[in-house]
Parts: sequence; C-alpha cells; structure tokens
Amino acid sequence: MVGALAFAGDALAHASLVHSEPADGAMVAREPRAFVLTFSEPISPLVLRLVGPDGAAVTLDRFVQRDATLDVEAPAGLSNGTHVLTWRVVSDDGHPVGGAVVFSIGAPSPGVSAAAVEVIDWPVRMAIWLARLALYAGLFVGVGGAFFANWIGAPSRLATRLGAGVIVAGLVAVPLSVGVQGLDALGATLRNLPEPVVWRAGFSTSYGVTAQLALLALALGLGAFWQKGVAGKLLSLAALLLAGCALAASGHASAAHPQGLTRPAVFLHGVGIAVWAGALIPLGAAFASRSPDAAAALRRFSALAPFAVLPLVAAGLLLAVIQLGSLDALWTTAYGAVLLVKAALLVPLFALAVVNRVRLTAPAERGEATAIARLRRSICAEMALILAIFAVAAVWRFTPPPRVLAVIAAEPASVHIHTGAAMVDLSIAPGRSGPVSASIVVLTGEFGPLDAKGVTLILSNPAAGIGPIRRPATKPGDGTWRVEEFNLPRGGRWSVRIAILGPDDGLRELEGEIEIRP
Repeated sequence: MVGALAFAGDALAHASLVHSEPADGAMVAREPRAFVLTFSEPISPLVLRLVGPDGAAVTLDRFVQRDATLDVEAPAGLSNGTHVLTWRVVSDDGHPVGGAVVFSIGAPSPGVSAAAVEVIDWPVRMAIWLARLALYAGLFVGVGGAFFANWIGAPSRLATRLGAGVIVAGLVAVPLSVGVQGLDALGATLRNLPEPVVWRAGFSTSYGVTAQLALLALALGLGAFWQKGVAGKLLSLAALLLAGCALAASGHASAAHPQGLTRPAVFLHGVGIAVWAGALIPLGAAFASRSPDAAAALRRFSALAPFAVLPLVAAGLLLAVIQLGSLDALWTTAYGAVLLVKAALLVPLFALAVVNRVRLTAPAERGEATAIARLRRSICAEMALILAIFAVAAVWRFTPPPRVLAVIAAEPASVHIHTGAAMVDLSIAPGRSGPVSASIVVLTGEFGPLDAKGVTLILSNPAAGIGPIRRPATKPGDGTWRVEEFNLPRGGRWSVRIAILGPDDGLRELEGEIEIRP
C-alpha cells in the first residue's frame, strides 16, 4: 500500500544548459558582443558573472529572457585569454542550478577551467536534505495523523503528542528550508543565511509557494489535533488537501509536461501517502494502550485504505514513467539509482502490508493478543521503512530526472572556428558518442559567402588512440554542407580539421576542438 512511496517527493527536474554561444571550450578570434544560454526548460536568472583571464569577476545584469533562452550583453573590451561565464538560474520546478561555460579569445590561458569555479557546498546540501526530510515527516506523518484522529478515530494522548511533535518540527524546518533554498540559489554558504537577499531568493523560487502552503497545512494540522467534532474534521481535511497542493506546487514531477496531468498526479500521490503514513502512529498507539476503539479504528481504516492506496500507486507509476522516459534509465542515471534503492525498501514494506491485511487485521479486530502484538511490531517496522523511504526520496532534490538528461543528450555539439581565410560553424547531432550527423556552414573570414567546391570533415581523438575519421560533405541545396550518419565511438574532446576546397581550387584547412558527450 505505502509501496508507491518510492515515487514520492519531487522527483531534482532541473533545468540544464543545452546550448551556449560561445560554446563551452570554444576558441573565438574576437570578443563576442553577446552570450546566449539556452536551457532545457524555462528559467529565471539569479546570478550571471564573467571571470576574466586575470581572475576578476564582472556581474552581468543586462540580459533579455526569451522563454528558455537568455541573451546576455557582453562587457566591452574583453581581453585575449580564457574567460569563464558562470550562471545560476532557477528552473520551473523551483530548483536552483548552476554551471559555467569556458571559452577563449585568441588563445587559451593556462590552468583555467569550470571545475575550479563550480564547487559543491556539502553543508548547504545536507541542510537542504534535512529540511526536506522534516517537511515530508510533517506533511505525511503529522498532517496524516491529524486526519486519522478526526476521521478514523482512536485518538490517544501518545499519538497526539507524537503527531503534534512531528508537525512542530516541520513548522521549524519549513522556514529554514526557504533560507537554505536561497543559499543554494545564490551559491552562498551557511554563514550567509541571515542575509535578507538569501531569503528573498528562496521565496522567489516556486519552492517559496510550496513552503507557504506547507506552513498553512502544518498549522491547520496542529490545530486539528486539539479540536473535536466538525471543527476538527474540517481543519484536518483542509490540512490534508493543502499538503497535496504544497507538493504539487513545485518539484521535478510537478514541472514535467503535461502539467495538467503531472500536478494532479503529485497531489493524489501526496494525499495518499499522508492517509497511509499518518495512520501508523495512531493505530500503533491505540493497540499499545489497549484502547477499546482500536479494533473499530483498524476496521474503518482497512475500508478506507484502498481508496487512498490505488490513486497513490497509479499516480506514482505514472510519474515514474514520465520522469524515467526509458527503462534503461533505471540503471544508467543517478535518478534511477535512487528509485532502485527505494524499490528495494518497498519489498519488505509491501510484505508487511500484505501480512497485516491478510493475516493480522481480522484476529486483531477480534482482540487476539498474539495478533495485536505482532501488528504493533509490524507497524513499528513499517514506520521505520517509511522514514527510510522519505530519506531516500529527499535525495531526488539533487538528481536531474532522465527526461531532462534525454533532452540534453539530443542537443548537438558545436564549435566555431574562425581564421582570416575562412570560418566555419560545425554542429554534430546528437552531441554524444554513437551514430551522429554533421552540418557545416562555411563563410569567408569577413562573414561573407564562400562558394566552396568541396568540404571534408576530419575528426580524431589522439588521447583515445582513434585515428582520423575522414568524411566528405555534400551540399543538398540549403547552403549547408552535410555529413550524413557516421559513428563516433566514444565521448571526450575531439580534434577537428575541416578542409575547404575554395572556388580558386585553393585548399583552406581550419582546426579546432569539439566536446562530445559519452
């Protein structure tokens, strides 16, 4: 029943950079007038900086956004050498992501790389993970417990204390989660947490909406523990529905298309988890205290459970299919690895659910002591497994889903090579190892038309011991030279040589490098 928790949580959709001008690793002859960054989905820019060859950083605050593309005005007077364009943006799912594009003007500078610019801040990541874990516990165990107490029955002092305590922890963690979200968005450290700009950045993401809805859900759930009758029922029901809305407001799964399907699926999934997980503490406490209402509450919950679990499972499977995209993503991506770990936790969880339903529920309702003792132990084991699943689900915050990776993999790799005699724009699609095709635009060094008689593409990867791959290009009539399907056996940095036979039968050869993804 609770098995579909494997698909709970925001399953890290990140926006990812799919194209840049200049391209990463490009060598350009003159300073660019603008930078173009194209992402896999719509984004909101947070920080754009250009680090020059001397290490000085300039903030780039003049840009135009077109859906998923940023046109950024370049500073005037850029010097020769290697420059690093660093960026941090927020994607539709509310997750901040960052990266860098390295390019050189004239000639590269020694020892400059994007790896030196983008560093993972593990304390911030741990704070994000802990806050997400507390959020899940508060919404699912706390709010779900308040719903159980008011609609199913068997309220007890122990269950109320535990449920309220989990909600209070959530009420503390959710505001802090906005702050650490802001830290992640700006690439700041924990010592910057008190700064107002950090909190503004956190609330400016779609996660800010999730946090506000979650706070309201937790507050109503806490109030529902202390109310009885109609008031308690209404408060707990509102809290449960708001918990589902909070989860659907941001996150990878909610940002996936079609959102008219994925957001309702996340909502149903979250509500189903809360109904199931929230029942465990009240039921366990009721049987532990030998409450006379325990058997009746168990009977009522057994009748309600299928109506929560079936939508939970269906929504979870649907979201998993959308996020994975293909079966092999289960074992070839970090997202799939997290899903497999959660699936491994589901096996004993499902086994416990089946045993409880088939073998223990009926005798426990009749008051058999042995069945009640076994049911209490089983409920404790289920709660431990559920918390472990929450902990694993929180890791998804840091893993882009395969559907995003597929978009990136389909993007071409490109390089611009410019000399005084000629210039070319080479694009290899898809920009990864395996079967690819190439398109080549040929111009004069002054950006004029060059009526070449022939163009040959020559690729080699000396580091891998792969000799020159020579392919003649054809010109089908659209002005672009093309090399139809050929094979690049591995990823890495490839050397490019393009031989152009000019209209005067003179041979021009342009050389550069292009990065091919594995």
